[in-house]
Amino acid sequence: MNREQLAVRVLELVTEIAPDVDPASVIPGIDFRDQFDFDSMDTLNFAIALHRELGVEVPETEYSRLASLDKCVAYLAEHVS
Repeated sequence: MNREQLAVRVLELVTEIAPDVDPASVIPGIDFRDQFDFDSMDTLNFAIALHRELGVEVPETEYSRLASLDKCVAYLAEHVS
């Protein structure tokens, strides 16, 4: 899976967790919590969704690496085979 495909999938998962988010309005370099109401419970659910969909287990200590689209794609690119 390339970075573009990862970005599309991440945006799909974000909108599953926060259905009011318009994927086209997400700014890749800005943290989700700064763009829309994405709290710690949303982050947990997002990490669970990433594990379910992509097989990537994200330890709680690395949740900060999922904070924005750019950070999340970079993290996943390191861990998705």
